[in-house]
Amino acid sequence: MKAFLYFVSLDIAFTLERLNLPEYHFKIKEDSSGRMIFDSIRKKWVKVTPEEWVRQNFTSFLVQHRQVPGGLIAIEKSIKVNGLIRRYDMLIFGSNGNPLMLVECKASRIKIDQKVFDQIAQYNIAIGVPYLIVTNGLQHFICQIDHLKKEYHFLHEIPSFLDLNRS
Repeated sequence: MKAFLYFVSLDIAFTLERLNLPEYHFKIKEDSSGRMIFDSIRKKWVKVTPEEWVRQNFTSFLVQHRQVPGGLIAIEKSIKVNGLIRRYDMLIFGSNGNPLMLVECKASRIKIDQKVFDQIAQYNIAIGVPYLIVTNGLQHFICQIDHLKKEYHFLHEIPSFLDLNRS
C-alpha cells in the first residue's frame, strides 16, 4: 500500500505520493492548467506531473540535505546528443563552475532499469560529469565515473556538495 501526502491549497484537497525522501513543504496551487508547484530553482510555477513531483522533492533533498547551492542547479535544459536535441532533468555545477553531477528523475511508477541508465549515460557523453544520479523518488542510485580509466562504481550514499567538490 502506498502512502500519500495530503495538501490543501486554495481550499482544494488533493494527494501526492510519499517518496523515499524527507518531507518538504512546497507552494502548491490549482489553476486552469491544473495542479501547479512553485519551482524555487527556475522561479516559476510548473505543472505537477509524477516526474515533476520527484524532481521537486529530489531538488529539495540536494539543497537542504546535501548543501548544493540552488544557484548551481540547472533544470530541464537542452543538449545535443548524437545530433538530436534532448533535455536533461538536472545538472549540478561544481564550485569551479564546471558540470559536476547529472540527475535523471523518473516518476515513482517507472522502474529504474538498464534503459534509464543508458539514457543518462548517453546524455553524459555530451556533458562529461563525474557523477550520475538516477531516481524515481523511491530508489536512488549514484555512480562515480572515472573518465580516464573508463570505469565507474556505485556509491552507497549521495555525498555532500563539499565532498563532491573535493574529488
